[in-house]
Amino acid sequence: MLRISNVTLRRGARVLLDDASMNVHPGHKVGFVGPNGAGKSSVFALVLNELHADSGEVAYPPRWVLSHVSQETPAVDRPAIEFALDGDVELREIEAAIAAAEASHEEGEELAHLHSRFEEIGGYQARSRAQSMLGGLGFDAEAQARPVASFSGGWRMRLNLARALMCRADLLLLDEPTNHLDLDAVMWLEDWLKAYAGAVLLITHDREFLDTVAQSIVHIENRKLNTYAGNYSAFETQRADRLALQQASYEKQQKSIAHLEAFIARFRAKATKAAQAQSRIKALEKLERIAAAHVDSPFTFTFREPAEKPRTLFRLEEANLGYGTKAVLSGIEWSVMLGDAIGLLGPNGAGKSTLLKSVVGNLPLLSGELQRAQGLRVGYFAQHQVDQLRLEESALWHLGHIAPGVREQELRDFLGGFDFRGDQVMQASASLSGGEKARLALALIVWQRPNLLLLDEPTNHLDIEMRESLAQALTDFEGALVVVAHDRALLAAATDQWLLVADGAVVPFDGDLDDYKEWAKAYHARGTQREEKAGVVDRKAERRSQAEARQRTADVRKPFEKKIRAIETELEVLQKESAEAEAWLASGEAYEEAHKDRLKTVLQRRGEVATRIATLEEDWLWQQAALDAEVNRVRE
Repeated sequence: MLRISNVTLRRGARVLLDDASMNVHPGHKVGFVGPNGAGKSSVFALVLNELHADSGEVAYPPRWVLSHVSQETPAVDRPAIEFALDGDVELREIEAAIAAAEASHEEGEELAHLHSRFEEIGGYQARSRAQSMLGGLGFDAEAQARPVASFSGGWRMRLNLARALMCRADLLLLDEPTNHLDLDAVMWLEDWLKAYAGAVLLITHDREFLDTVAQSIVHIENRKLNTYAGNYSAFETQRADRLALQQASYEKQQKSIAHLEAFIARFRAKATKAAQAQSRIKALEKLERIAAAHVDSPFTFTFREPAEKPRTLFRLEEANLGYGTKAVLSGIEWSVMLGDAIGLLGPNGAGKSTLLKSVVGNLPLLSGELQRAQGLRVGYFAQHQVDQLRLEESALWHLGHIAPGVREQELRDFLGGFDFRGDQVMQASASLSGGEKARLALALIVWQRPNLLLLDEPTNHLDIEMRESLAQALTDFEGALVVVAHDRALLAAATDQWLLVADGAVVPFDGDLDDYKEWAKAYHARGTQREEKAGVVDRKAERRSQAEARQRTADVRKPFEKKIRAIETELEVLQKESAEAEAWLASGEAYEEAHKDRLKTVLQRRGEVATRIATLEEDWLWQQAALDAEVNRVRE
């Protein structure tokens, strides 16, 4: 088993873990939860030996194979399916050994042993497994044959996930695996993980995903690894019970403390009672204080009442939607009334985002008509929405820019509902994390009192508490809502009707999310059968298609890749500087009296560098996300 025993971990002056312990048994699925910055990813780094504990031990059997999702994907010309198959290292090693043996015309026991082992590890079925896996993650037969370099950042992350899943690991570590997936891929992944024979460590803010996959929950709280049996819902129940018990114990102890303090105050000066008073003083000093239970969410916001409430907000009539001359959706008849709460379902690339962009006006109709109500005010949130923020400006500036003349205290109070408090409202947006940027973009939409909300994957980078607050606010929203999301808890809580976007049409879906899961399985199975029947006969046409796809994506990627390269260049310099500083601080020389001033300067500079590195890494992620959105737009 994996054992984390009495581990203490510090990052700079901050203690993330203090004498923390946990065990993971073979085949067990464990979900990690806790506020952002609590140390979830640091635990993964400890297990992967990328970080070293200040004290304690992390150990697992030496024969165990570990797998995790790489954060970088080389821009290689290797086909996607070959890249995924490379995740099974032993498979590739045996294939190479067999090829070398056959090339040298070797026969006999060694070659027989290689073929036997190849069969034992499922080598003859490996390509079929990889095709099925990539299909589940949204790659059709054509995409599986395309080179890795032709994919955008988000799709490359899916390839990294496929490669990690292809590894026959004893322990699989997944850190936010659903962030770059659509709903269909999320549902496929949870089924795959449920059937997975190895142990899984999982970090995700998707509570439905945790409920389906996790067999226990590790909650990082007060620098400890607290293990709860069962899934996320069971964890919530157990934790509520524990907090209730803690609060009752706290209140009982407070009464005892008050009684002791009253006795001391009354008899301290009396000679006949002085000894007893002193004994009670010592008892108070030795008493291990119980903290009051406290689980309040930092988020408290609601959507303000719309300024205008037209009955019918918009209507699409005989509309064809798409890009250039290519229609993605045809003959669309759709209207949305005030109070509607609609979830859009459908496979990746079917046109859900195209539909929202057309309604908001970012994408002109190819034909047909879009009628808007007088007084329509749209609040549109898409993944690239954070790119509209001015990175040099603060949260307070952004809100003040759309609310001129409003008192600063009122703006601060509003931002506080999104957990922007104190001096943080004055920080440049460039210093905010991905989740904080998403919260700010959402806050700006909420302030403008829309009567129609169009939300395209609004939960990426939001933690569980913020997702739950958003779901509650959407439930109470008095306007109309149309949402695309892979977070089923949000969909189930905030919507009451479904539309299916598939095969060029938009139709009502009669059923719930479990019914949609079955529909999606059947839909993708039909697609796989069509691909197998068609085969890959026209290799020349396929190569031409691949070349055209590479050219289109190359044109789109150029400006983003220029920004990404600039970020990576600066990161390389800063990381080198950070490593040099850490090496000097680890030496005895740093703490000699003669270097006192230099030590102070280095420590200050280390903090500045760490902050800048974190900002650059966040910017790198957002540029990749923006690139992904643009490439998807071109492909649709």
